[in-house]
Amino acid sequence: MKSTTLPSLRVDSHLREEVESLLLEDDGETLSRFIETLVQEQIERRRVRSEFIARSLLSRDEAKRAGIYHSAGEVQAKLARMLTKTSARVHG
Repeated sequence: MKSTTLPSLRVDSHLREEVESLLLEDDGETLSRFIETLVQEQIERRRVRSEFIARSLLSRDEAKRAGIYHSAGEVQAKLARMLTKTSARVHG
């Protein structure tokens, strides 16, 4: 796959200095690699968010179709029970 460049990014010199001071030099991290990693992470976050919204809309439509709804309290109580069971298995 061919590589390409992203558009130049103008930032305040203090921001650049701060980023450069945080680079993981022991790992050979460069400013370019740092920015590329941030872009990749943002792409993944947005993909996950889009998928979550799509699943949510499907769930909403299914609830409307079936006429079955659950209150926030019911859902929270069920999640709390699940957490308690999982915690007991892990710690007990």
